[in-house]
Amino acid sequence: MPLMKSWVETANAPDHPFPLNNLPYGVFSVGDADPRCGVAIGDMILDCRAAEEDGLIDMGTGPLFDVPFWNEVMEEGPEVWAGLRNRLTELLAEGAAEKDQVEPMLVPAKDAVMHLPFLVAEFTDFYAGKHHAMNVGTMFRGAENALPPNWLHIPIGYNGRASSVVVSGTPVRRPWGQLKSPEHDTPAFLPCRRFDLELEMGAIVGMGSEGPVTVDEADEIIFGYVLLNDWSARDIQAWEYQPLGPFQAKATATTLSPWIVTKAALEPFRTDCPPREVELLPHLKDTGPMLYDIDLWVSLAPDEKPATVIARTNYNEMYYSSAQQLAHHTTAGSPMNPGDLLGSGTVSGPEKENRGSLLELSWGGKEPVALDTGDTRTFLEDGDTLTLHGAARGDGYTIGFGDCVGQVLPALENPYER
Repeated sequence: MPLMKSWVETANAPDHPFPLNNLPYGVFSVGDADPRCGVAIGDMILDCRAAEEDGLIDMGTGPLFDVPFWNEVMEEGPEVWAGLRNRLTELLAEGAAEKDQVEPMLVPAKDAVMHLPFLVAEFTDFYAGKHHAMNVGTMFRGAENALPPNWLHIPIGYNGRASSVVVSGTPVRRPWGQLKSPEHDTPAFLPCRRFDLELEMGAIVGMGSEGPVTVDEADEIIFGYVLLNDWSARDIQAWEYQPLGPFQAKATATTLSPWIVTKAALEPFRTDCPPREVELLPHLKDTGPMLYDIDLWVSLAPDEKPATVIARTNYNEMYYSSAQQLAHHTTAGSPMNPGDLLGSGTVSGPEKENRGSLLELSWGGKEPVALDTGDTRTFLEDGDTLTLHGAARGDGYTIGFGDCVGQVLPALENPYER
């Protein structure tokens, strides 16, 4: 599909992340005004609430944009999703009859503050990138036992904290936790010393389910995708994770990019999962291309210094798609809700520069990562700003997500010494 032309001229640049082909959904505010739903088009944001109140958007469902989140739209299902996208395309396409009516409803993106685009119902994080799993497993168990016995059969996951999901730009404070190093007999309560990022994609469930769903049904109820940084306290995790997995190590924060890129916008970029070494059970089998060709990269900027790109990879490196993860999530009967968030797991590739975490890039701290500033990193330091980027490249256009940014703040004083 080639570039679709818009009367918003900035949307027609081939490298702009928000062309008419994209139309991502976010929540924004300007000045003292309350947050409201908006759609990015070029360097502008269309105020959906204003458009609905003026009668330009009417899905026949009653008000959808009288609330500052996209859950109301999600709950209406794929037919309304498609109808809304078609109507937005009509309003913003080159030659639109309603241009003069719509134009006053556009807000410069540079003047807007972005908020979480949806109410996060639950958060589940997966461990579904094979290169990442092989790297981490090799570090801790050796190459021959890198993958757990179940890894090639099911997408491994754990339930995380919806309450600590934050939007891009929100600072993240270094956590305290119980740490245990090999040279000490007893653990200590200290600030995390091995704080890390995880480069992930997040899939947003748009419709609920009451029982098991197939992979195809799971794909149908995914509303869209965001970039996701699942901040990780590696030293806290090393002590706590056996036998039940991460707990406090993953509770600090999960940062999302501000725009939901809909599944419809990503359709031209579908691609197959990698070849399987082991045949999956029927309820998890691939039914067609369900990954996406999305370039991903990470930059790290020390406090008040320029950024260095430390990793480049692609979402097509995942071993399990979000649809397979969602289908697996429902197999035991767990109901899914609109606004459920699924983290893909760290996206890493086959080469060192493709690794989506500092744990891998520095090989557990043994190989410091050199930055363009002359600094080095094994894990994150106070003041570091991490930015996740993502883009799918089309025929004369780019589908972007908006950057996923977070700066590491120093740990608080010991909260138990008062």
